[in-house]
Amino acid sequence: MELIDNLALGMSVALTWQNLLYAFTGCLVGTLIGILPGLGPVATIAMLLPITYGLPPAAALIMLASIYYGAQYGGSTTAILLKLPGESSSAVTIIDGHTMARQGRAGPALSAAAIGSFIAGSIGVLLVAALAVPLTEVAFKFGPAEYFSLMLLGLVGSVALSPDSIDKSLGLVVLGLLLSLIGTDVSSGAIRFTGDIPDLADGIEFTALAMGVFGVAENVPNLGERQGAQGGAGLAPVLRLMPSRSEWRRMAPAIGRGTLIGAILGILPGAGVTIASFAGYTIEKKLSRHRGEMGHGAIEGVAAPESANNAAAQTNFIPLLTLGIPGSAVMALLLGAMVIQNIQPGPQVISHHPQIFWGLIASMWIGNLMLVVLNLPLIGIWVRLLRIPYRYLYPAILVFCAVGAYSVRASAFDVLLLAGFGVLGYALLKLHTSPVPLLLGFVLGPTLEASFRRTMMISQGDFGVFFERPLSLSLLLAAAALVLLALLPGASRRREAALAGS
Repeated sequence: MELIDNLALGMSVALTWQNLLYAFTGCLVGTLIGILPGLGPVATIAMLLPITYGLPPAAALIMLASIYYGAQYGGSTTAILLKLPGESSSAVTIIDGHTMARQGRAGPALSAAAIGSFIAGSIGVLLVAALAVPLTEVAFKFGPAEYFSLMLLGLVGSVALSPDSIDKSLGLVVLGLLLSLIGTDVSSGAIRFTGDIPDLADGIEFTALAMGVFGVAENVPNLGERQGAQGGAGLAPVLRLMPSRSEWRRMAPAIGRGTLIGAILGILPGAGVTIASFAGYTIEKKLSRHRGEMGHGAIEGVAAPESANNAAAQTNFIPLLTLGIPGSAVMALLLGAMVIQNIQPGPQVISHHPQIFWGLIASMWIGNLMLVVLNLPLIGIWVRLLRIPYRYLYPAILVFCAVGAYSVRASAFDVLLLAGFGVLGYALLKLHTSPVPLLLGFVLGPTLEASFRRTMMISQGDFGVFFERPLSLSLLLAAAALVLLALLPGASRRREAALAGS
């Protein structure tokens, strides 16, 4: 009954006309960026962070979350029709989805993607709602030592499960932690690591870092690769929209398996929707009754990965909302948005901000319903947008980022920081290195430091306190297990093979 009461509270918040408008706006923008290659949810959310300063907390989080799972829906449209994945998580959908389109079955492929996404997303929302309170009750038992161990586990997980080598990911996590130390020490009031630059006394602005390494850097390569009107020419015709009865029978178990694997992987830090999509497809190839048809236009090859990535997109919120641990770059940005709104991430969110917490969860289901409407009837409109030359989009993106960076603190120095982090992000791209560990290190750094210092003050400098408390020891052992798993040669090879396609 308590869960039903909580969801009723959430619905009362999510169904206000303002929040419905923001959810619809987020779904619309998310679908658009999922369809347009080169624009991803991370870059878009980073660019829109300054806008959320003027929004109510619930509306800001609802809109940003809608953009995130909207992008997972939208990426499948061009993957199926044009063999062009708008999102990395939709890359595996091309294999069977575009083959179905060439066979004149684009409609059933699009329906399988939309229906599978809606079912998986709805189940994911129920999991978030069901697990939130129990996990939060456990989190309330955490002291400073447990929080330090939890933050450490989150950072280790981002390194161990990163698609890059361990040394690169670890180096970026450390760099992010060092950048988070710049500014005024909260405990002593001392100004540290600023290089005598007054503008750094308040630290590095999160939005400048996020927009630089994602909004600026990740769009530069697209200037040379996509000059525009490639969308309309290769468009596959949509002759029949709904799947046949036999296709429905084949879709159902694939959706179930994809939802299960996606829901599990979405909870793990660092795994994310792309890995869930590829894992869903791989498992379907092994378990499907029609696995011989996989790769040749099997509808299971669309339903399974699309269900997996949307289930993972929902359960990604579990560690963020209950423990304050972001499991991916998007979740780190949402954590930053919560901090901007003066919401302390973690177990206090449910007790101190129940309307925001349950309103966000209820909006996820509403958003999934909106996306079904957006993804099927408006296919023609979305594909026509691909005719816009990218050389016209990029200057607008740069201006938007610069204005956003300046508007946060009305500081021209933040625009310089934006440019500097843009260069850093582009260098990481050229080195084929993901900047996600950098962002996670920067976001979790202040909490990690504060928890460590409080623990040392309480224990009077005794490091043994981290191992004497059972919860802290369990979290440290889990972190050690992740390190060993990542260093095992066999596990490393399997991880590289699983991530090679993403």
